Amino acid sequence: MFVVHSYPLAVVFCVLTMLCWGSWANSRKLAGKDWRFELFYWDYTLGLLLLTLVLGLTLGSTGTEGRSFVTDLSQASGGSIGSALLGGAIFNLANILLVAAIEVAGMAVAFPVGIGLALIIGVIVNYIAAPVGNGALLAIGVVLVTLAIVLDAVAYRRLPGGAAGISTKGLVLSVACGVFMGMFYRFVAAAMYEDPAAAEAGKMGSYAAVFVFAIGVFLSSFVWNTLAMKEPFVGTPVGLASYFKGDFATHLTGILGGVIWGIGMSLNLIASGRAGFAISYGLGQGATMVAAFWGV
Repeated sequence: MFVVHSYPLAVVFCVLTMLCWGSWANSRKLAGKDWRFELFYWDYTLGLLLLTLVLGLTLGSTGTEGRSFVTDLSQASGGSIGSALLGGAIFNLANILLVAAIEVAGMAVAFPVGIGLALIIGVIVNYIAAPVGNGALLAIGVVLVTLAIVLDAVAYRRLPGGAAGISTKGLVLSVACGVFMGMFYRFVAAAMYEDPAAAEAGKMGSYAAVFVFAIGVFLSSFVWNTLAMKEPFVGTPVGLASYFKGDFATHLTGILGGVIWGIGMSLNLIASGRAGFAISYGLGQGATMVAAFWGV
């Protein structure tokens, strides 16, 4: 499988992750205002699943280093597979809560509280589990990125319509999103071996791990997204029959969103073998600044 050995290349992959994670939501705008997010989300999870499968069968199955994608999956232990699946389910819940928080409280609250909290929790948890890199520099980086997120929020509040009142419901959703978003990555990382040059028995490489993660996202959507459709935080309930009323182009926008986010997650896990899980996750969560740029 393709493995990153160069630290600068690993950092480049993390920056690309930031761009992907901060840009995928633009595909939601292409779907049109009448296409509910809950309906868009089904295609998003499908796009993520397809992308990770394609990467596994291509980049994950070429070269002489590590185990091939199929071999890696076949030897993975139940604990590793379960951990990656759980990571997908937790991320899925966090992602849906983030969208709900944005709709209830606005970006000015949802992003600094939700993503800011996720950044802090995620970096701390992953660094404690796998202390790769300079802890002091990593802490400074977290503070700077968090400060940038807060400044983004302040700027957003100054835009027309961006200074709506903060509701308790919106704040609770943002905090819940931050906690779950900060925890999901560790479960995926726990399913992986840390050194790509030394494949540990029972553990998975980045390609197999991200594919199992995507399965977790897809399967958990039948719980989280179904609940969101029946009991939406904003708006009226929507039935599954509405999904089949969308045309091909509309469904394609959701698949595109999943592909973009999936590329970011895949590059992030590929880079983690060289950069470390904490650094990879921390750089990736700088996506908030990219999203703010698109918003402007």
